[in-house]
Amino acid sequence: MTLTTRQVYFFEDLEVGMEASFSKTVSEADIIAFAEVTGDRNPVHLDPAYAAKTIFKEPIAHGMLTAGYISAVFGMELPGPGAIYVSQTLNFRGPVKVGDRVVAKVRVMELYPAKRRARFESTCSVGGKAVLEGEAVLMVPARPAVTKAA
Repeated sequence: MTLTTRQVYFFEDLEVGMEASFSKTVSEADIIAFAEVTGDRNPVHLDPAYAAKTIFKEPIAHGMLTAGYISAVFGMELPGPGAIYVSQTLNFRGPVKVGDRVVAKVRVMELYPAKRRARFESTCSVGGKAVLEGEAVLMVPARPAVTKAA
């Protein structure tokens, strides 16, 4: 796993165009663990004989596992701890297979100061090719007020 340098960003720190990313190579163990946690045991993810008969020819990762890497960027990198999802759109563009290195990237698109919300472009790619595209809106904590000692 590769994470960029960790920093917490408050709403006041955000600027349109800011970016962060997270990358991870998907393992068979990741897919099995995701299936166990979610209960999604679709054989296209877990059964090589079944998957061989599909257009993918081999098992593929769950789309929501891939989408989870976007959540990792938001929760750990930009904005970081304390940010809360409001919404996320997901458009799946291609499969992710065991051994693929997924790069999840987010970019600030718009800021809504009245509600301390930010809209982000979110993408996942493998080998430079988009496998997931979408947009997200997050609530971002304000910088804590500084109180002076009396």
